[in-house]
Amino acid sequence: MTRTGNDEHTGRPRRRPRTGRRRRPVAILIGLTLAGGLLLTGCGAGDSNGSSTDGSNKSGGRGFPQPAPNRTSGTSQGEQKDTPTGDASREFAPSPDYLSTFALDVDTASYGYARRALADGRLPDASTVRPEEFVNSFRQDYRRPDGNGFSVTVDGARTREKDWSLVRVGLATRDAAQSGMRPPAALTFVIDISGSMGEPGRLDLAKDALGVMTDRLRDDDSIAVVTFSDEARTVLPMTRIGHHRDRIYDVIRGLEPTESTNLGAGVRTGYATAVKGLREGATNRVVLISDALANTGETDADAILENISTARREHGITLFGVGVGSEYGDALMERLADKGDGHTTYVSTIEDARKVFCEQLPQNIDLTARDAKAQVAFDPETVNQFRLIGYDDRQVADEDFRNDRVDGGEIGPGHTVTALYAVRTRPGASGHLATASVRWLDPDTRAPHEESGQLETGSLDKDLWTSSTRLQVDAVAAYFADDLRRGDDNSSPLPGALPLGELADRAHRVASAAEDKAVDDLADSVERASGLMG
Repeated sequence: MTRTGNDEHTGRPRRRPRTGRRRRPVAILIGLTLAGGLLLTGCGAGDSNGSSTDGSNKSGGRGFPQPAPNRTSGTSQGEQKDTPTGDASREFAPSPDYLSTFALDVDTASYGYARRALADGRLPDASTVRPEEFVNSFRQDYRRPDGNGFSVTVDGARTREKDWSLVRVGLATRDAAQSGMRPPAALTFVIDISGSMGEPGRLDLAKDALGVMTDRLRDDDSIAVVTFSDEARTVLPMTRIGHHRDRIYDVIRGLEPTESTNLGAGVRTGYATAVKGLREGATNRVVLISDALANTGETDADAILENISTARREHGITLFGVGVGSEYGDALMERLADKGDGHTTYVSTIEDARKVFCEQLPQNIDLTARDAKAQVAFDPETVNQFRLIGYDDRQVADEDFRNDRVDGGEIGPGHTVTALYAVRTRPGASGHLATASVRWLDPDTRAPHEESGQLETGSLDKDLWTSSTRLQVDAVAAYFADDLRRGDDNSSPLPGALPLGELADRAHRVASAAEDKAVDDLADSVERASGLMG
């Protein structure tokens, strides 16, 4: 049974200290063996019928790890070295590490770009495949909280590989339709008009979506437009929608592709325009629309964002990256959004763009939580090994879970965040399996809050492929991403993985049960990949 409630446990930090900020270049695939042996108005996702009780610890197990202690720094209790096994993104850490901590991530660009590549008859580059972005691309049915903050759902199912299960940690914010008297939005659109944006499905797509979005914004919202090619310029200063819609439409219609791509100048001018037009009490955000193929001026994400660090830190202006184009600078866009306290998506059709800028505008623009992090504590009495699927560059040191000076993710209304773990339970083990906690700062007051949920081994469904439809969708997405990321190498697949051809068949069955076009598209993409991989 899933349990939710407040949880402010304290306990020992992990024994292996880590320093620096939250981003790390490799995923932690954490395992162990003891003594020879874990986002305005729009369309939000549907609600579920989850039950709620207190989140107190029921493990009863000796040495069961609690969430990290409530302090801003930790003291090492001895140092241990990671023992890599094969791919660096699949390394295992030794006992006694039963904690997994990461910054929340609602990016979906990786999946969108993979779908575009497959539709064009080619496999995506393995380096662009981020499993959590595949999983987080689909609607969930988690219970949603009434106000700002999160609900926590923890469930899972056993795979057909002995002792291995998929455990799902699901976090949800309030429905976007509950935004009610939301604050006005002050949006600075930074639009790439370089020559490469002349390709169909780039600038034309952005212009259509921005025109429809302008129809939907309120009179008290504001828009600024910055364009960039070889240089950047502000073509519309921050302007209240009010009686200026025709002026805004004229600016959008006048966007035409020109020369090279000085993305650094675009971002720098965009933030300067956002600061000049800053509105107190409004949601101030920069929206970057580009293929991210920077070829002029500054092309390094860290250097680009260093120039606008004051705007980010002092004014709280976040960055939303929207990628376009068959050739797309995925790594640069993802890094910009990551360092810019925001998130990314990718659009390849008019339908995609209208969904992002109209239906999903609340979750992509508004904020309900800042610096959100999750920590999962697995019970050593029941868990033998575990591995977090994806979130490779979102890892946080366990002792920094409650260190609010360490960056987390920025989340809006209508968002859900899903983390999947491959978990190997001890043979015959029963009882408490894991406690999942989420910590975030109120976007206005920056007061910290926490919520938790728990999972017992007895609550695991007996068979993944007869479990809830949405869990099966998540499993298909995760296994699919893992296949694409492994490519032709010989690294081990996720426990319970199916051959790609069988996964395609399973995906079509799940799509039929889900009655969801997005899942139909997933099944088609798996089938295309199966044909390309042979």
